[in-house]
Amino acid sequence: MPNDSDNKLGLLLKELLKKQSLSIRGMDKLSGIDAATISRIINGKRKATPAHLQRLADCLNVPVSSLFAAAGYSDSNVHSDLLESVATIEEVLHSSNYSHNFSLDRIEQELARQREFAQTKEGKETILLKFTGKIKDIGASGPFIQHLQRMYDRFRLNEGSAFELALYAGALLYFIMPFDCIPDYMFPIGYIDDAIAVNLVLNAQSNL
Repeated sequence: MPNDSDNKLGLLLKELLKKQSLSIRGMDKLSGIDAATISRIINGKRKATPAHLQRLADCLNVPVSSLFAAAGYSDSNVHSDLLESVATIEEVLHSSNYSHNFSLDRIEQELARQREFAQTKEGKETILLKFTGKIKDIGASGPFIQHLQRMYDRFRLNEGSAFELALYAGALLYFIMPFDCIPDYMFPIGYIDDAIAVNLVLNAQSNL
């Protein structure tokens, strides 16, 4: 069932669409967010991500802070680094010859798929057997890797609620598995989508 925050956002979006004589299909074309996703957000069946809210605010010509408040985010600046990273990636990929379908939606869809895989014996074994080797192979460091390492430690020790462990598992498998919205070989941005996946998981955890 949708909570009050979801209802507030849905009501606000319906009002804004009506005022501007826009349909969900019209918003689909303007925002780049598919109509089904917009419909689920309006009906409170899906939580809008910061990137969704930014795109919707741009198209509706309203302050993004109003949508963040309606969606239940306490501070619209919390996710500014994530939005800037997404914008930078899209700009770099657009200027390259790489044909891509990069989007936050794709990362979220893959995280959901990996969370399901993590419920299987094979998924759990993949994390436990391959994470450390992947870290050594890429030889990277920094906050992104530190967050992954903490997620791995908590997953390995079964520390956290079932939902938290599922969130960690999704990020860990996204990092380990060969699927990528951006191929890892694309230096220097190959692992930025992995970092964004980690950021999305941390944001989801902070909203628990």
